[in-house]
This record gives sequence, C-alpha cells and structure tokens, in this order.
Amino acid sequence: MSRAFLVVIDSVGIGGAPDADAFFNDGVPDTGANTLAHIAQACAEGRAEEGRSGPLRLPTLDALGLGAAVRLASGDNVPGLGAEPVGLWGAATEVSPGKDTPSGHWELAGLPVPWDWTYFPKQTPAFPDDLVAQVCKIAGTDGILGNCHGSGTVMLDAFGAEHMRSGWPICYTSADSVFQIAAHEETFGLDRLLDLCEKLAPTLHAMKVGRVIARPFVGEPGHFKRTGNRHDYAIRPPEPVLTNWVQDAGRQVYGIGKIGDIFSMEGIDEVRKGDDATLMTHLSDLVDDAPEGSLTFANFVEFDSLYGHRRDVSGYARALEWFDARLARLLPRLRGTDMLLITADHGNDPTWTGTDHTRERVPVLVAGRDAGSVGQVAFVDVAASVADHLGVASHGPGRSFL
Repeated sequence: MSRAFLVVIDSVGIGGAPDADAFFNDGVPDTGANTLAHIAQACAEGRAEEGRSGPLRLPTLDALGLGAAVRLASGDNVPGLGAEPVGLWGAATEVSPGKDTPSGHWELAGLPVPWDWTYFPKQTPAFPDDLVAQVCKIAGTDGILGNCHGSGTVMLDAFGAEHMRSGWPICYTSADSVFQIAAHEETFGLDRLLDLCEKLAPTLHAMKVGRVIARPFVGEPGHFKRTGNRHDYAIRPPEPVLTNWVQDAGRQVYGIGKIGDIFSMEGIDEVRKGDDATLMTHLSDLVDDAPEGSLTFANFVEFDSLYGHRRDVSGYARALEWFDARLARLLPRLRGTDMLLITADHGNDPTWTGTDHTRERVPVLVAGRDAGSVGQVAFVDVAASVADHLGVASHGPGRSFL
C-alpha cells in the first residue's frame, strides 16, 4: 500500500501569480514579487553573505524541478538552478481571496476558501471597542497594549516591558486575517494566555477572522524571545478536506508543525511539533516508521516566520540550503511506492516592500513518481493527486495530475 508525504515549505513562492496586482504590501502591488528567484539573485550578486556565501545552492530541489518550476511560473531564470528534473514538477496557482496560511493550506487540501476573510484596518487603534472590551473581560485587565499592525519581535521590543509591568496583553494584527496575543509565559502565564485565546476565538471566527494566535515569550526587556508554545486557534474548515478523506478511508494521518492548528485537528490522528530542525527529525522518523497507506502532512514555518517577514535574505537562503541538504538525506530512504510532494502556501519575498506575504504561484515537486512536467495546476489539484496516489476518494474540485 502506498504512503504519501505532503511537505509545505512555508512562503517559498516562485512568482507569476496572475492576480498579483490585486494584492498589496504597504500600498505596492505584489506584481513582480518572486521569493525564490529574488533570493537566488541576491545570493549570486553577493548580497546574502551572512552565515553563508556565494550562489544559492539547492541541488536536491533543483533536481526535482525547482528551477524549471520557477521558469514555468514566472518566466524568471534562477541563478544556479537549471538541472534537468528527475521528478514530476510544475507550478500551482491559488484562487482563494487571500495570501495567508489558512487560505493556502485549505486549498492545497482540496477546499478553496468559500468566503472573504475579515482584515483589520492599518490604523491605531486597529480593533473595535467591543472586541477590546471582551479581551479585557476574559483576561481580567483594564486594557490592552498594541492595538495595531505590527511584526512580532517589534511588538515585543515596543511593548514587552510595559506588558510585564501592567499585565496587559499585547494584541496586534497584520495584513493577514489574524488576531495575535503576545504574553510573557512567567509574568502573565502560558495557561492564562492559551485560555484567553481559546475563549476569544469563537468571537473572531464569527467575524471571519481566520486565526487567533497565542504568541508566548520569555526573557527580560531587551532580551525577549518567543517560545515554541505558539498555538493557532483557526476556523474549522466548513467541508471535509484531504486529511478527512484519508482518515475516513481508515488510514493514519500525521500532522507535523502547525498542520493540526491550521485544520483544527480535522482528520488528523497525531501531531508532532517543534522548531524546523525538530520537525525535520519528525519527518525523518515518519519516513522510517509511518504505516502503509498513511498521509504525513508537514509544514516548515521558519522560512516565513523567521526570514520572510523579517526581510532577512541571508537567513532565508541559509534555511533553503539547510532544507535542501536534509532532503538529500531523506529521499533515498523512501519506500518503493512512496510519494513525497513539496509545495508552498504563498510567497513572502524578503526583497519586497513591506513585511507581509506576497501573492505568488508555488512549486509542485514530486519524488517517487515518473519524471516530467505537470504544467500549470491548481492548488486543489495537489489534494486530488495525493488522494489518487493513496487510492482514496477525492471529494474536492481538484483533478489529479499523476
């Protein structure tokens, strides 16, 4: 019986989204954004030398078709990537009206988002008074800090000390449909933060805000650090998705990283979390141990969270090269009937204006099947193809490209 490994390298877009002009970063349309190509260009020009040096080296991903996928998606040639692919490769286009985590993952799992997300205005205060009052009531505080758009580490620097003094939670949002709450694990309490987010989530979900995110941190002023105890309270998918299809067929489904949070544990039997290095160990273990017929669905988030949003080109390049090297050690251990499919959920071009995601096509790279191009496909076709490989029924609008 076949096994499938669906791996999302979060935010590794390859440009070329046909509707990029309708999506913006700080008022600038995403037309021309290309996460992978622009990182490679920066590396080739010596502009990504922190902790690494020289051209971007991704021999494993390139052999699977990454360079070819970028050319197909956007027409851009990627310096250093031009191998003849040995796997199936293509580029996928999203139709959901968002460039965020739930939109991308739901659609990759076979369900385009059936509504428009709610986004908070880029102003201060960003949140309506009744929502702020509810946060204060649940938290037992007289107010909140932040109440604006912001990047996580910047918010800690700006409000962390006052948060420790006052006990008020730090509440902020971004260009995504999110409500984020940061709090110190020791002075505020991790359990108290998680309880606050869990109780607040139904109100935000009714507003069609995609996620309430608990952002715990530790440390002292000037030395704050977010911990691995982040938890996303996401809207439950309104219809069955790939994980449900596989589980309903009596198969085992494993989630690695934030997959369980994104899908509200729909169709997922077991979740394994950690930083990306730990997640790679989990993926490696499941390549060895996952039962026949199973689906392993993984998300590697640090490309996005640590490097894309922070516009850290060198860091993003280091992460890509690390992933490529670990993938090279993983692929030879796949069983004869296994399929490993690598894709992404959106872009986050670290050379682009602003600090938000970018609307891009994403790569589709398949190991364990025949070599060749699958061409331009839809996000939902990924789910249909994984289901096809596993021999389970596909209930979404996608079509298998296998």
